[in-house]
Amino acid sequence: MAEQRKCNEQNCSGNCENCASAKKPQSLLEPFNQFSSVKNVIGIVSGKGGVGKSLVTGGLAMQLSKMGYSVGILDADITGPSIPKMFGIKGRAFQNEMGIIPAETEGNIKIMSVNLLLENSEDPVVWRGPVIAGAVKQFWSDVFWGDLDYLLIDCPPGTGDVPLTIFQSIKLNGVVIVTSPQDLVSLIVKKAYNMANMMNIPVLGIVENMSYIKCPDCNKEIHIFGSGKSESIADELGTPLLAKIPMDHDLAVAADNGAFEKLTVNYFENAANLIK
Repeated sequence: MAEQRKCNEQNCSGNCENCASAKKPQSLLEPFNQFSSVKNVIGIVSGKGGVGKSLVTGGLAMQLSKMGYSVGILDADITGPSIPKMFGIKGRAFQNEMGIIPAETEGNIKIMSVNLLLENSEDPVVWRGPVIAGAVKQFWSDVFWGDLDYLLIDCPPGTGDVPLTIFQSIKLNGVVIVTSPQDLVSLIVKKAYNMANMMNIPVLGIVENMSYIKCPDCNKEIHIFGSGKSESIADELGTPLLAKIPMDHDLAVAADNGAFEKLTVNYFENAANLIK
């Protein structure tokens, strides 16, 4: 074994007992695009798939934009991207000397998604984890986002390789956890909450999607999956319940038809006010 030496600043091999570079943990943060700046980066996460992360990401982006903020969406759900379709974005991204240029919605929300790089948006992305993680890093460092007040990251579900890459590589100001009202809610939320805590990332709150249906005749709220679960878990974790989003036919139709920005509902107003 090589003998450790006192640090010689002019000739340091990194094997010195007092070497600062040997003691200091290496940062895994990726540099942001050098021609861009962003004030707040918020991840939209979940412990499982199918709970509506993209819906919540799009709704928060739309609401923040209506409040006068400049907003972007980084679609990090590489194998299941849906953000471009929700906002009616078609065509492919292009590149100039400042980086990859994101698409822009009618409401000036900037969007970057793998679908904007494919010849056919219906082509499957059959990539292994490290390649997917690399694409997410590229969307952060190589995309010319310009000046943004908020960049929302639509994260893939779970606590695996790609969410971990996002948490380690991108400096997040906080995360919003999306869940649904079923009995598994505590397990779903706690997995995402504990991962954020392990990575020292603040949890800004919880959004409960598919919370209820409104009867078209009497306007009564019908909680088909039960009620009160998200409130209790939010109280237990000491984090706010930001919003309860209903199962609304208009939401689904707008997302399917690429008309998400034309919605006039205020489901996301309270959540946007609480995280801004």
